[in-house]
Amino acid sequence: MTNESAASAPKPELDEQAYLQQLGSRVREARSRLGLSRKSLAARSAVSERYLAQLESGQGNISVLLLRQVARALDISLTELLRDEHEYPIELTLLLQYLEKLSPKKLMQAKNILTSAFGEHDPLERRNRIALIGLRGAGKSTLGKLLAEELGVPFVELDDEIERDAGIPSSEIFSLYGQNAYRRFEKRCLERILEHFEHVVIAAGGGLVSEPGTYELLRSACYTVWVKATPEEHMQRVIAQGDLRPMTGREEAMADLRRILAERNDLYGMADTIVDTSNKTVDENLKQLQNMYNITT
Repeated sequence: MTNESAASAPKPELDEQAYLQQLGSRVREARSRLGLSRKSLAARSAVSERYLAQLESGQGNISVLLLRQVARALDISLTELLRDEHEYPIELTLLLQYLEKLSPKKLMQAKNILTSAFGEHDPLERRNRIALIGLRGAGKSTLGKLLAEELGVPFVELDDEIERDAGIPSSEIFSLYGQNAYRRFEKRCLERILEHFEHVVIAAGGGLVSEPGTYELLRSACYTVWVKATPEEHMQRVIAQGDLRPMTGREEAMADLRRILAERNDLYGMADTIVDTSNKTVDENLKQLQNMYNITT
């Protein structure tokens, strides 16, 4: 490096000072938008006025935990407060703030509206991978195996892959590590399946749709089908599979089943198509599925 270029290069301490000044400016602006005095912000964030004064003046080497408290008190994300890129357009900033407050279900709906308006991959491009979603007892495994056989492609039961990856049954994953751990296994296994198979039929677990990131991954890579049934048929099929647990509290189990179906109705409804298996034979359901894809055997 020449003496001239060395002299023109920004010094690290100047970059740090500029960043702290920018951070302080953001805090002041956010406080002003809320109409808060520094004293009010101190009380709201449980951070002393002295720290806030240092922070707003660009002198505050404030800890991450204290800064998180300030961000929460200002009703903005820590990421937004800390970013060092150029300012976003105001429209994007407002949109991000609005989206951050949405529930996972509404966030998925917003995403669908945006992709519908501004472009999304044609569902036909995703037909090489077919994913069946829906609650247990809808017929995903039975139909999935038959459809895969007809198409001459592998059939993968995502729950089986999760158990194989974890080395223990699904019930033990939940009891030992909790739901979050199960969802991490689920996403990791799905990513591996999508990477390994260009042509496949997948039967997904009933709760996958409640995890926005994993569901979006599935929908972006697969042609999704909601295999639907009435609560009564769900119950009858689960019992027919040998699980007699619902019989010990039939009314309560039915109430839970109806509640879950109602809660997930909009999420399941985001599938590319629906196959209603109620009051139909397996052959009729398979034919219905084939017709919906325009699949010939």
